[in-house]
Amino acid sequence: MTDVLIVGAGPTGLTLACDLARRGIAVRVVDKSPEYPRSSRAKGPNPRSLEVLEDLGVVGAVLAAGSAPLPMRKYRDGLPVADADPYAGSSPTPDAPYDRGRLIAQWRLEEILRDRLAESGTAVETGTEVVGLTDRDTTVAVAFADGSGTDARYVVGCDGAHSRVRKLLGVTFDGETEAEQQMVCGDVEITPGVLDRDVWHQWFDEDGAVMLCPVPGTRTGWWYQSGPERDAEGRALAPSLEGFRRLFARHTRLPAGHLTGAALLSTYRVNVRMADRYRVGRVLLAGDAAHVHAIAGGLGMNTGIQDAFNLGWKLAQVLRGRAGDELLDTYEEERLPVAAWTLDLTSERLRATLEAIRKPGGGLDTAVTPSTTGLDRGYRWSSLARPGGHGGVRSGDRAPDAPCADAGTGAPTRLFRVLAGPHITVLGFGPGTEHTLREAAAAHGDTVRTVRVYDAGNTPEAPLPGALHDRDGHARTAYGVAGDTVVVIRPDNHVGLISDADGHGAALRYLDVLDGAREADRMWGGGRHGGRHRQRLIECPDGDRPGGHAARSVA
Repeated sequence: MTDVLIVGAGPTGLTLACDLARRGIAVRVVDKSPEYPRSSRAKGPNPRSLEVLEDLGVVGAVLAAGSAPLPMRKYRDGLPVADADPYAGSSPTPDAPYDRGRLIAQWRLEEILRDRLAESGTAVETGTEVVGLTDRDTTVAVAFADGSGTDARYVVGCDGAHSRVRKLLGVTFDGETEAEQQMVCGDVEITPGVLDRDVWHQWFDEDGAVMLCPVPGTRTGWWYQSGPERDAEGRALAPSLEGFRRLFARHTRLPAGHLTGAALLSTYRVNVRMADRYRVGRVLLAGDAAHVHAIAGGLGMNTGIQDAFNLGWKLAQVLRGRAGDELLDTYEEERLPVAAWTLDLTSERLRATLEAIRKPGGGLDTAVTPSTTGLDRGYRWSSLARPGGHGGVRSGDRAPDAPCADAGTGAPTRLFRVLAGPHITVLGFGPGTEHTLREAAAAHGDTVRTVRVYDAGNTPEAPLPGALHDRDGHARTAYGVAGDTVVVIRPDNHVGLISDADGHGAALRYLDVLDGAREADRMWGGGRHGGRHRQRLIECPDGDRPGGHAARSVA
């Protein structure tokens, strides 16, 4: 029997598997595809996903295999009319090391994650289709299409928009499909030298469009997107190599023969749908299995990666007996409103983009906003977020980075390096926090990393082990703290609690919620089996409500 069976080996499932494996959880990953897909699909991780990938130890490989987002060149009637760089003028800041995402083919990202997973001794099992799920109270019996089966303590469906897991659970997938908003896609080959590979080419004409973005790491490979060809009655035609060539020639005014090959052709229709719940007993949903939306802003894969990062540590804590089963209910509580917000944002960005491209010079840069970085998404409404906070950072927010120095050696480091890994972090600013740090370390051992943060000029000759020197004040500035302050940061690098030194007891009690099953039971009242959700509305403080779909009732 395995601890967690993950169904689906895309970026969501692989992120979850890597996170669980490094926490010592026995994980099995299955995918019904007979071989690993080579389609490009998603164009890469956004800044928040890069932070997740850094925590998992693979961001170096991702940065090396990909490229920075490219400027966009817009054409009308075959002629270039405007160039746009949505990231012009932006740069990393002390609290956010990634100011832009990374272009990388999805298959290459999956390779990197599979390699990371293999380091734990786990390989993806291809050609393995789940056809049945039976809840046995303490386990889930899983049936496969070949007649075999297995038992798992938990199952997570990361198997895409047509999720078999979701259908087996009977979870509704409410929303709408815009049948007329279609796009044909594929991976194509273009004759070398015909198009500049340093820009993303976008031809927008009154009768259609073609977009070509170079695939990093290839010499002739391009992502192809266009409106579909239509027959005499206006019906959309299925994508084909010859169709791609005709569309290419019509809009680029280049010879059709320069498009030398096309593979993995597909038709994309705008779907805006969301599962009505993310958990049924011991089975959970993540990624496209739980939500799909317009592609504007490139948030599909990224939302799935961030689902997985929210869920992984919670599953691990429950499986290790460090938290009550009710901790898993906070996965839906936190991530469902984010999905609803994402549906609203991407739909609005799609409308804005469709409006922009009606005029010469309009293009996909319209879809890019500060919100598409993912850096402003937090969980202030969560039952895991304690009241409090200073400046712009509050409980539930993403934990900011900060350049620091190792207090013992003086070597430069970053706060993210301290946060990285399968642990809770407690930062202590000021001498009045040291007793809290000592008690937290004594009570929780390796599960909690305690870090004393010394201010400039106040580092003693013998600093506490693992301490940081905030020599330029970036850490205090990032967290908006003054005086003696304790900050508890969850394993998914979101702030759980910010408290002054007088809140010593509150910090220790909060740690027991994250890392102590009996305290967790008392927090949620105990006795309620995970997944048998009460009907409620997501209530958020003023200004914190995700809005739109997120105000809906959650069953």
